[in-house]
Amino acid sequence: MKPGINLADKRVLVVGLARTGIATALFCAARRARVTATEVRPEPQLTETAAQLRAAGVTLELGGHTESPFMEQDLIVPSPGVPLSLPGLVAARDAGIPIWSEIELAWRFLRGRLVCITGSNGKTTTTSLVGHILNAARKRVQVAGNIGTPMISVVDASSDSGITVVEASSFQLESIERFCPDVAVLLNLTPDHLDRHASFKDYKSAKARMFENQAENDAAILNADDAEVKQCTPARPRVYWFSRQHRVACGCFLMGNEICFRGEGTDTVLLRREDIPLRGSHNVENVLAAAVAAVLSGVEPGAIAEGVRTFPGVEHRIEYVARIAGVDYFNDSKATNVDATLKAIDAFDGNLLVILGGKDKGSDYTLLRESLRRRAKIVLLIGAATEKIEAQLERAIPIERAGTLARAVELAARIAKPGDTVLLAPACASFDQFESYEHRGRAFKALVHGLETHSIAGASARKA
Repeated sequence: MKPGINLADKRVLVVGLARTGIATALFCAARRARVTATEVRPEPQLTETAAQLRAAGVTLELGGHTESPFMEQDLIVPSPGVPLSLPGLVAARDAGIPIWSEIELAWRFLRGRLVCITGSNGKTTTTSLVGHILNAARKRVQVAGNIGTPMISVVDASSDSGITVVEASSFQLESIERFCPDVAVLLNLTPDHLDRHASFKDYKSAKARMFENQAENDAAILNADDAEVKQCTPARPRVYWFSRQHRVACGCFLMGNEICFRGEGTDTVLLRREDIPLRGSHNVENVLAAAVAAVLSGVEPGAIAEGVRTFPGVEHRIEYVARIAGVDYFNDSKATNVDATLKAIDAFDGNLLVILGGKDKGSDYTLLRESLRRRAKIVLLIGAATEKIEAQLERAIPIERAGTLARAVELAARIAKPGDTVLLAPACASFDQFESYEHRGRAFKALVHGLETHSIAGASARKA
């Protein structure tokens, strides 16, 4: 039985007014809470949002955070991008005021089963794939969370017979209290967000919180090939594994070219490796994890295979953009950490021109040296992390400082030869030059399509 909360007349402070903060403020106001929202951006940058929230009865504090509103609340809900080290949050926590992530609040109202997916990489692909498989199998399913639609936005559409599949980040999981998914999936763990978390240990602990409230009738799905993940194995829920390297006692594994599910001592073939339409061995892992989640959601093997075969992929994840003058262009703007970029590079045989850079997250770019040496011809650097990346890749591979994404695409088009591949896989956050990784990826695609248009126009002019 979930712990309930009656928001009527509760004083609720929402910190941060990006997508999640806006959705949370409106959700609480609709349930007659006395909502205040605080945001560092000034009102001129939030005109429409401010009008919408005031119309819903939300009190606004814009242009900065003062401490007094934090100390006058029954509940505080910070947006994922707001660090818990914010002075107002520290003071409120010391005063015993509950601080919940939006997924904690949403879960208390959500109906039906919840599948929660986290990890350092592959979250969006796996979450989307699970949703696609369940939808293809005619399950009542909705997909939300860190993938783009706040979980709290889908609460009203949830039903007792439905399944909600949610992508969760470390930022969301670090401030849960009783949050408990029916099925929890941990894909992998590599250092990330070390500009926010004090250490890899803290980051890992935040991810592992997803399991802490699970009971014997819940399920945990973990990567048997990842040593860091194995250290997070929970004691209470039923544990299922997935592996590309060996048969598991219970869960999914790759055996030759077959993806099998092992349960109650019996192996069942679900699909073949060639059924997977996605590039890269890391996507085999994502499919294995998604297949376990689908089996636990009651999907038959044939429907799992069909769901995988028809999965269109995810925008900004090794996304094919165009072939221009014999050169392929791929958008992997979602590669916002070193491990994701390694996986993207290793999904290609070679002849790569790789665009790296953006806002550093405390990453170690020396880990890219060997893969770049083997598969890339040149690295084009953009953004604020340029000097750090250049210093850590020095003498491993030719490097060109491009500065901006537009200049990087221009240089790549000039340097690349037929048979080469230009890959945007930044290994950095986007917030130095873009609003989000989506904004960066779409900008890249627009620039590439601009090259395509120019190439077509040039060819037409030559024919004339």
